[in-house]
Amino acid sequence: MQRRAFFQSILAAPALSAAAAQDVSDRQKGLPPLTIKDVQVITTSAGGNYRWVFLKILTSEPGLYGIGSANDHYQTAAVISALEKSLKPWLIGKDPDRIEDLWQSANFRTYWRGGPINNKALAAMDEALWDIKGKRAGMPVYEMLGGRAHDAVACYDHVSGRSKESAVEAVSRSMESGYRHIRLQYGEGYGGGGFIPPNQGNRAEGGYQGRAFDEDLYVESIPPVFEYVRSKIGFEPKLIHDVHSHLSASNAILFAKKMEPIHMYFVEDLLSPERLAWYREVRKACATPQAVGEVFSNTAEYYPLIAERLVDFIRTRVTAIGGITQAKKIATLCEAFGVKTAFQEGGENDPVNQLAAHHVDISSSAFGIQEENHFPPQVHEMFPGIAEIRKGYMYGSGRPGLGIDINEAMAAKFPITEPRNGGAYGTDRKVDGTVVTP
Repeated sequence: MQRRAFFQSILAAPALSAAAAQDVSDRQKGLPPLTIKDVQVITTSAGGNYRWVFLKILTSEPGLYGIGSANDHYQTAAVISALEKSLKPWLIGKDPDRIEDLWQSANFRTYWRGGPINNKALAAMDEALWDIKGKRAGMPVYEMLGGRAHDAVACYDHVSGRSKESAVEAVSRSMESGYRHIRLQYGEGYGGGGFIPPNQGNRAEGGYQGRAFDEDLYVESIPPVFEYVRSKIGFEPKLIHDVHSHLSASNAILFAKKMEPIHMYFVEDLLSPERLAWYREVRKACATPQAVGEVFSNTAEYYPLIAERLVDFIRTRVTAIGGITQAKKIATLCEAFGVKTAFQEGGENDPVNQLAAHHVDISSSAFGIQEENHFPPQVHEMFPGIAEIRKGYMYGSGRPGLGIDINEAMAAKFPITEPRNGGAYGTDRKVDGTVVTP
């Protein structure tokens, strides 16, 4: 009876996937293995103020391809050149199944590894390869990363107010739409509440006369806004605030202490990447949760923050750190040390990278929250399978691979344009004209 049950179980076992069966058949017939046949760079403004760059990897199997994001809003031309002139010739003829090997080889092939341009090129390749592998397997990428660890991917909303009262109204509206994680900014832009108006204050003769950021004003202005919101709404919403690296070390510690009674979900980028060692002092001073990392250009920058438990959330854009392969490793390290992920996927980000983050998030026990990003109807039409956000949760299409595609004919109707200032990120200044770290 046992032998009969054993053989019955073998006969009842699921057959090889179509891709695996085809591999076996090809090897038996002596046919060449699957290879990368061509690499194409796709760019589009999507009809808005975007400069999106995508990579399409075509294989020797007719109709089988993958797409990935190389989005860099500020150095777009450099990324395009890196993809077309450097990565593409190297990739042709490679085996698309060897994702880890290709990632490691591509990372070191430039010798000076890391850096934003190389990371974007790596990510575009990596995401496209995972897309191909998922399509061959007939399953979403997250299934190959271990399956779902969550029912859906929770996202946080972005709101702002120019007064305490309007801040309460903004948070209330967000909650009514289904969000429970809400990032609240105050005033105009990052650093709002901490600016001296143009031509006011003690200025140097003939010096900078624009609006000027003042740390002390910021530290004294923001905590009372959050105290007021809590007094009116209570502790149901999980509040977030982005400092955007505008503070020096001593004021950063003071600010974090002032925010402690508010029970923040986290304070983002309290300190700049150049001052990471100060997070040790922040941790000693208070329990306000900290999130950092969106402008890191090498994964090694995350290691001490995670291993020493100096922060509570790791911020990164999947495309900016090298793709799904690296993001999953960072998430696994976070899990080991009790740190959460809060991937930075807002702003000028694109739908392909948004979904790449979704696959890592939903398959990771270290997932904490993902930044939301809403796109106009035209973008939804341009990217079949785009993620949907409903009542504070993001849902993928469930299709094989990344689950998203690009309508190339439609994308081509909206070419990217050269920015007037070279795509530079705008910076704030202090009253004496000193640049403030973004």
